[in-house]
Amino acid sequence: MGFIFSKSVKERLAAQQEFMVMNSRLQLERQLVMQNQMRERQIAMQIAWTREFIKYFGTFFGLAAVGLTAGAIKKKKPAVLLPIIPLSFIFAYQYDMGYGTLLQRMKGEAENILDTESALLELPKGPLTYEDLEKIRRSQSKFFIEK
Repeated sequence: MGFIFSKSVKERLAAQQEFMVMNSRLQLERQLVMQNQMRERQIAMQIAWTREFIKYFGTFFGLAAVGLTAGAIKKKKPAVLLPIIPLSFIFAYQYDMGYGTLLQRMKGEAENILDTESALLELPKGPLTYEDLEKIRRSQSKFFIEK
């Protein structure tokens, strides 16, 4: 009788452990999906912001270019056109970010860094551990009583 009872308990325990493992895996998968969705939405917002910025900056750049060109012709001094140079670099960068291939090039470079220069990614003093966090928490806590 004890054998049958203990076998049933072991089976239930094994089933419960399997359920817990599957539940943990499902929870982790959901977290990964959620984090990826949040990352994608943040990047989409950044691209949208850049595209909106291009509209305003492009208008400013166009007006500045026309005004500086007119001023250079009127005063007969080509040096008046010099501010167009840095403004054109800013406009080109923003346009490449919003509509060009800058993000793909950045992604490729990031993958290259991950593959070939991973030492640059290491945190100072190594990754945080539970013990490190507990040590910091204890040193900052006013209510912690050491036993």
